[in-house]
Amino acid sequence: MTDLPRNESVFTWAAPPLKFGAGALDELGAEVAARQARSCLILTDPGVRGTGIPDRALDSIRAAGVKSEIFDGVGVEPTDASIDEAVAYARQEDWDCFVAIGGGSAIDTAKAVNLLTTHPGQLLDFVTPPIGAGKAPWLPLKPLIAVPTTAGTGSESTTICVVDLLGLHLKAGVSHPSLRPSLAVVDPRTTISLPPAVTAASGMDVLSHALESYTSVAFDAKPAPEDPMKRPAFCGSNPISDVWCEMALTLVGKHLRAAVLNGRDLTARTQMALASTYAGTGFGNAGTHLPHANAYPIAGAVKQYRAEGYPEMPMVPHGQAVSATAAEVFRWTYPAAPERHLHAAHLLSGGQTFTATDGADALPHVLAELMADIQMPKGLHAFGYGEEDIDTLVDGTLKQTRQLAVVPRPVTRTALEDIFRRSL
Repeated sequence: MTDLPRNESVFTWAAPPLKFGAGALDELGAEVAARQARSCLILTDPGVRGTGIPDRALDSIRAAGVKSEIFDGVGVEPTDASIDEAVAYARQEDWDCFVAIGGGSAIDTAKAVNLLTTHPGQLLDFVTPPIGAGKAPWLPLKPLIAVPTTAGTGSESTTICVVDLLGLHLKAGVSHPSLRPSLAVVDPRTTISLPPAVTAASGMDVLSHALESYTSVAFDAKPAPEDPMKRPAFCGSNPISDVWCEMALTLVGKHLRAAVLNGRDLTARTQMALASTYAGTGFGNAGTHLPHANAYPIAGAVKQYRAEGYPEMPMVPHGQAVSATAAEVFRWTYPAAPERHLHAAHLLSGGQTFTATDGADALPHVLAELMADIQMPKGLHAFGYGEEDIDTLVDGTLKQTRQLAVVPRPVTRTALEDIFRRSL
């Protein structure tokens, strides 16, 4: 008789060192110097450069006696083309250290720059299969300090770099522990200048990180890896990530509306920065699942949609893309863990009681109320998608193997078609 496949019995968990609080940005120079760096490249985008934050960081780093420059050509929602441009700039000099200042776009670009200036090859060599070759880094990377200016991405805590592959009309990712930043410097003051629509989208990304990780398949319900040294970065829900995700859900429910409606509310900004950090340390280990897998083709196949508060170009901001199908995804995943979905609704709603009588509708109802209050786009129609696009969106989702591996229910094409159709 053949032995049954063995379930996993071990989970992994990691997070970078963290420096958090008003004034943390001003200590950046000391942190770079402490890493024995003689040179440091700051990566940011034109919008963040316009706030003056990267130049303050530049002054701090130079005052510490470290040679430094700013590259401000990072693409918002980075593409393989914009990353190639950043890599070409960085390769002009052998930098000892990188600092990323901005949202997920800047931090993910810096991760790619760090990878491709320390390793031969192209980005697709490292992208997760079946889209890319899935190579793992084999050489040491340089120190990378991440300074998020949005309360949303969590990229300062994670092993993941996401890129829009223009030729494929698809988003995909690189994921490896070597990509995790060496230090996260989170100063809530850097988020005050964010417009309401960007604050709302970023906040929905925080929410989706926490919800997806909290409802992902349990780590011990997955098959054990053949090689214990090659466990995937996303291990599934686990007791440590659960704690961070629960705290993030509570903070988002209490403070996201205030941060959107009054950007000068430093208390709300600080609590959302904490929520983003909590969610990042949670999902950076447990993993996101179907809303994020759906988001990549939603963002990658967009044609005309232009988002308020973002550059004038066709794009679906990541926070809008992940939230577009979230309600229907969590309605569908409810049977896999009813008690988790009901508890998540309880935390996000500020303490309302939900029971099995509310069932699969509880969490979608709470999500819909929050999204209406912060004026998120309603449905995929808002981005220009219709019934005729469902096959394209489903095809793109089915390629996101990293996320699909931690979905708590078996994913079928029929289920995805239904989720996208209900989300139109």
